Amino acid sequence: MTVTRGRPLTAEITDILVAHCGLDAADAARAPDASLEELGMDSLALLELSAVVADRYRVQIPEQAGVLTIPAVADLVAEATEAGGDPPPDPPGHTENGIVVAAPLALVWEITNDVANWPDLFTEYASVQILERDGRTVRFRLTMHPDENGTVWSWVSERTTDWANREVHAHRVETGPFEYMKIHWRYAAEPEGTRMTWTQDFAMHPQAPLDNAGMTARINANSLVQLSVIKNRIEQVARERAATTGADDE
Repeated sequence: MTVTRGRPLTAEITDILVAHCGLDAADAARAPDASLEELGMDSLALLELSAVVADRYRVQIPEQAGVLTIPAVADLVAEATEAGGDPPPDPPGHTENGIVVAAPLALVWEITNDVANWPDLFTEYASVQILERDGRTVRFRLTMHPDENGTVWSWVSERTTDWANREVHAHRVETGPFEYMKIHWRYAAEPEGTRMTWTQDFAMHPQAPLDNAGMTARINANSLVQLSVIKNRIEQVARERAATTGADDE
């Protein structure tokens, strides 16, 4: 059995899956040879597992981790940590996530670039304070809801819209744990509606609680959640506007 710091690593991986990924400990105990997918771990759970393992052990687990059992994940982590030597390089973070919203491009653009109303669009933001507007550029302070530790994160960002090219460029002015954070949103009309794509390029400070790989996994997981929420909320607005227009035409 793989052991680390005097404790079975299989137990540590199980604890991570229970605490962070929603695994039922009883299910894991009943089926020790089941894969993570068979234990009900979906893509978001696997991303969270990857983030915690990267943060705790500085080990990257493969994207296909769902086919592995918990002992197999433990063996993979152990082999990487026991190899010793210099830690693997931590390249700058890069994420790209997108979704198709069943709504006109102009409506998607209007709602997603109404920064003052982001607390009604995203589930993670508690408040937005507009600090300055200069043409197509807005500087604002974002404040998040308290995290699982009760910490409230807040920072200043700047965002510039470019309707002609259907894109937005943004960056953090107050970088906090990041050395830098650059954000690029792209919009494109498609037969099913509007494709919105978020790209983020960043690097973490050495003393940050997560390294680049860990933050990449966290952003990827959170982006999927927020994109789905935004899609549903915009599509609801589109349906309501369509119903109002239809009623006015009668």
